[in-house]
Amino acid sequence: MKILFLTDNFVPETNAPATRTYEHCREWVKQGVDVTVITCAPNFPKGKVFKGYKNKLFQKEIIDGIKVIRVWTYISANQGTVKRILDYVSYMISSFLVGLFIRTDLIIATSPQFFTAISGRWLAFWKRKKWVMEVRDIWPESIKAVGAMKDGYILKYFEYLEHRMYESADKIVVVTDSFKKYILEPHGIAEEKIAVVKNGILSDHFVPKEKDSQLLQDLNLQGKFIIGYIGTHGMAHALDFILMAASKLPNRNYHFLLVGDGAHKEYLKSLKESLNLENVTMLDNVDKNRVKDYISILDIGLVNLKKSDTFKSVIPSKIFELCAMHKPILIGVEGEAQQIVEGYNVGRSFIPEDYDSFESQLDQMYHSSNLSYDFKKVLIDFDRRKLAIKMLDFISK
Repeated sequence: MKILFLTDNFVPETNAPATRTYEHCREWVKQGVDVTVITCAPNFPKGKVFKGYKNKLFQKEIIDGIKVIRVWTYISANQGTVKRILDYVSYMISSFLVGLFIRTDLIIATSPQFFTAISGRWLAFWKRKKWVMEVRDIWPESIKAVGAMKDGYILKYFEYLEHRMYESADKIVVVTDSFKKYILEPHGIAEEKIAVVKNGILSDHFVPKEKDSQLLQDLNLQGKFIIGYIGTHGMAHALDFILMAASKLPNRNYHFLLVGDGAHKEYLKSLKESLNLENVTMLDNVDKNRVKDYISILDIGLVNLKKSDTFKSVIPSKIFELCAMHKPILIGVEGEAQQIVEGYNVGRSFIPEDYDSFESQLDQMYHSSNLSYDFKKVLIDFDRRKLAIKMLDFISK
């Protein structure tokens, strides 16, 4: 079986979409599937091409048996609506043109932005093949949730395109139960056409380890109670709320460690300086192989999003990385993500962007050293190898 997978994020990028696609495709290759990925030169989130790559018309490499084709795109940082749309559209066109010459039995195109899905739909039409739409985010609904675009003709046109993609796809794979419900009810898509394949973790990549004492020393954080966020610093993540909360907390032993890059990074750095926060350390992205070292020094892993009904359907993948390293989670996300954290007893939740709730839950976790958490079951239920096979079984039928 030959699969052509369209995604604008792929390794060596380290964000959740790139990791999910890579780990799924690698497992499919192990199952005997011939997988070709069309992506772009790695550049997320800063919009700067990674060392060793160029933004060329066409370049090819093999990664763990996966045939990877990188095409030219208009590259911009993960900020600015117009520039990002130009980025998405350029990938849509380039991936379509190159995809015409790739032999395949099935086409998969992954969101959140559905310009990738449009390319998949076009290729399915011209190549007379079936195509699968993977929905990792409800787009453009999430744009409205973060205030990046207001209601208007453009947004309504995007919503029309969204509906057409759901209708035209032969099958749809979503990452949460809420996404499935959203596509079923307002869009009227047949239930048998949709499968839920949630995010997960390869737990042997993130294993519990002692705190990295050298790293603690380098960061001058010995003896501190560290609350850490490692991931994208974007519009959706409400890290400005975390900085404001850090400025009010009376417990001076608390220290916040924010690691990553994104559209709001510069704004957050300015806010930190204006608040004169000595209990916050902000670092840029670290090498993927070192992420577990930074997780190791955390006392609590922070998972946070803006307060919005849209984000009640989201399950951030960093939940599973923290569980794999046995780090209790303080989550400021309502809905399915909160249900996982509380239902599996791997942490506590606070009301998103509510200071009193945040302080109360943080203090309880700090003072209750006898709290026990059960990370084993969540790692079994969300094992990425099992999830990859589940998706392959569904799309193969």
